[in-house]
Amino acid sequence: MAEAALRAPLRGLYAITPDGLDAPTLTARLEAALRGGVRFVQYRDKINSAAQRGEIAGALQAICRRYGARFIVNDDLALALAVGADGVHLGGDDGDPAAARRALGPDKLLGVSCYADFELARAATAAGADYVAFGAVYPSPTKPLAPPAPLSLFARCRDELGLPACAVGGITLDKAPALIAAGAGLLAVISDLFAVRDVTARALAFGRLFEENTHA
Repeated sequence: MAEAALRAPLRGLYAITPDGLDAPTLTARLEAALRGGVRFVQYRDKINSAAQRGEIAGALQAICRRYGARFIVNDDLALALAVGADGVHLGGDDGDPAAARRALGPDKLLGVSCYADFELARAATAAGADYVAFGAVYPSPTKPLAPPAPLSLFARCRDELGLPACAVGGITLDKAPALIAAGAGLLAVISDLFAVRDVTARALAFGRLFEENTHA
């Protein structure tokens, strides 16, 4: 990966891969997103076998490297280490963040889901997280039981913890400006990126919102 990409701040559209797509379709849509400027990709797979996930993760990692994007694996530290991913994202039941930090070393990214709980974000920061995620910020079919996360969490995280915060859940292009203005550094998007007709154009549109809000 290019050194500039490694140094880039954690800010922008965070593409989360959808379930239910065959591997060729998924790779084609991911590449379209990368052409639109996506620089953060999370591989999230709740359907395939471990062997299939390993194969898919390797293919997606290779595409991300070509575009200088950081590739993060959801929930699975062992898989992230096996494919040489740029980091891992852990949910509440996915292991100890401090242990993951030790396994990853200092140069890989660690993200932690904190739902609507600022104290979880504080603990994640102490454990060595590079960013935390709050959500669902809006109703989401991916996380239907997640408690609603108030937008005030994002500025609080930035100001009190000095850590970028990622917004998760039900995010669409029209809802994005309010989240960026509230202080969200990353916007995790699945459907409103991968399910649209022109993935590249949608990624570019999200990117423009961040460029227009450079002081958020």
